[in-house]
Amino acid sequence: MKATGVVVEYNPFHNGHLHHLTETKKTSEADLVIACMSGHFLQRGEPALVSKWARTKMALAAGVDIVIELPYAFATQHAETFAKGSISLLREIGCESFCFGSEDGGLSAFEKTVELILNNRSAYNASVKNYMKEGLSYPSALSNAFKDLEGSEKLIDLSKPNNILGFHYIEARNNAAPDLKAFTITRESAGYHDEHFASPSIASATSIRKNLFDPEQEESVINRYIPSATHGILEHYKKEFGGYHRWENYWPLLQYKIMSSSPSQLREIYEIEEGIENRMIESSKSAISFEDFMKRVKSKRYTWTRLQRMALHILTNTTKSEMNERHAAPSYIRLLGMNKTGQQYLNKMKKSLELPLVSKLSSADKNDIHLDMKAAEIYSLGLSSNEVKKKLLHQEWSQPPILMG
Repeated sequence: MKATGVVVEYNPFHNGHLHHLTETKKTSEADLVIACMSGHFLQRGEPALVSKWARTKMALAAGVDIVIELPYAFATQHAETFAKGSISLLREIGCESFCFGSEDGGLSAFEKTVELILNNRSAYNASVKNYMKEGLSYPSALSNAFKDLEGSEKLIDLSKPNNILGFHYIEARNNAAPDLKAFTITRESAGYHDEHFASPSIASATSIRKNLFDPEQEESVINRYIPSATHGILEHYKKEFGGYHRWENYWPLLQYKIMSSSPSQLREIYEIEEGIENRMIESSKSAISFEDFMKRVKSKRYTWTRLQRMALHILTNTTKSEMNERHAAPSYIRLLGMNKTGQQYLNKMKKSLELPLVSKLSSADKNDIHLDMKAAEIYSLGLSSNEVKKKLLHQEWSQPPILMG
């Protein structure tokens, strides 16, 4: 059986994701699709709207055949490490190809861009450092350094979020899995960060989440942008757990953690550097919400996303030493769900897998999975009552891989 892979967050699964999934099947001509999906916390440093189990159900209902988890140590990282972890897992589980969405939509431009930077790495890195010394954020420095290298060839726009991820997917593929064939398709209609509904059927996950959290908006508005299965799963989750997850749910915990820590203690946290800990401590004393805190800490040098990731690692008390131990590559494959086709594939493949396939936490190496368990425990604290917190946390320990269809 020929498998292709996709790297996803599905926060939540919407019609744009369905388009990507449909085109992935068509373009790759694979027998099944394997989704490498972020767990409870996401690449932009925020909690997922609903649990990884609910999002696994969305994926399987839409036609994904296997869902595996991208561990916290890779899922909550900058694009390069995020891509390295996800491409590594897709290769380890036997994918022959992978497909990603991009603003560009042409693979040749990605290949040429990766080659250009590879051949000019020293000059590129020096240019990035110079732009950062001028006070630019890391992504802006990367984009400007890249523009300095551009010639007459057709290259990708590295200021676009999905193009940036795509660049790093190709780079990770070239470094660790050169036999893995790549495909890309153009994102439809809505931009990654669009907050408003500008299309009759395709909307960004950002705009969908904004609608769900806006008390003045009717939730039914989003129904034309999501499959009916997603709607049903969202409704069920809200009833079962009392609501959705957002940063504001965790603000009292984050505020306490920052205010009760010394600058030296915060400096031990992953990504905290250059004195930002002092600004965070002062801002936390007067901020009345997470958004207020972020606005007080925000500066030209740090993007909102990078600050969110810092805040997340403070919330989960994830230290530099913990993260640095796990940077090389994922050491296990956490199976979240599958359908009958996926089950058949795994039955044929599991004896040849080099990494352990974790379907029960009792069989996992506790050191390897420590960060994911800690993240799951803290994710449950974002719910409103002790009863539902306990229920969600129990699910992490007791839930076998979801089997659908």
